Amino acid sequence: MSDETTPKVKHIAIAGNIGAGKTTLTTKLARQFGWEVHYEDTDDNPYLSDFYQDMKRWAFNLQIYFLNSRYQQVLKIQGGDKTIIQDRTIYEDAFIFAPNLHDMGLMSTRDFNNYFDLFKTMSSQVNPPDLLIYLRASISTLVSHIQRRGRDYEGNMSLDYLKRLNERYENWIEGYTEGKLLILDINDLDFEGNPEHLGFVVNQVSRELHGLF
Repeated sequence: MSDETTPKVKHIAIAGNIGAGKTTLTTKLARQFGWEVHYEDTDDNPYLSDFYQDMKRWAFNLQIYFLNSRYQQVLKIQGGDKTIIQDRTIYEDAFIFAPNLHDMGLMSTRDFNNYFDLFKTMSSQVNPPDLLIYLRASISTLVSHIQRRGRDYEGNMSLDYLKRLNERYENWIEGYTEGKLLILDINDLDFEGNPEHLGFVVNQVSRELHGLF
C-alpha cells in the first residue's frame, strides 16, 4: 500500500483509572479526528460482575479475559490500515490491575506469575501505541464519575481499592518509556459537558500528533 492510504499513526490509546473518563474521551476524540474505536469490553465481559462480588475467586479469570481481549485488539490495529483509538491498554492489566490483586491477596503468586509470563510473551509480539494519553485524576474525581454513571457492579468498590490503583498508575506512567505520552489532568477538565475544555484537549492531542505524522 502507498503512504497515502496507510496512516503513519495507527494506534492511539487512552489510559486511566476506573472512572477517569476514558470511554467518554475516546468517543469524542474518535468523532473529532475521524478515527475508529476499540472500546473496553465491559458490557459483554462474562466475569466482571462475578469479580466484583467475589474478587478472590474470579481475579485470575478476569485478568486472562482482559489480556486476551486487548491482545486481539492490538493485533487487529496493527494488521489494519486505519487509525484506531483504544479505550485502555494491554499494559494497564499487567502493571496495575493484576499486581494490585496479587498484593491484596486476591490472586495467588502462582496465578500471577502464570499471568505475567503470558503477558510478556504477548506484549513481545506487538508494538506500543503511537500515542498514549493518560487521564490523571484524584480519588474524589473518580468517585464522582463512578457514582454518576451508576454501574451496579461498581457499587461494592472500596476507596482503598481506587487509591491502590491510582498509586500504581502514577508509578507506571512515571516510568513509561514505550512511546509518546500525553498526560491530561482531568480534575479541572469537563470534556464531556464543556466545549471549551474539549477544545483544549483536542488541541493538546493535535500538537502531539503533529510530531508523529
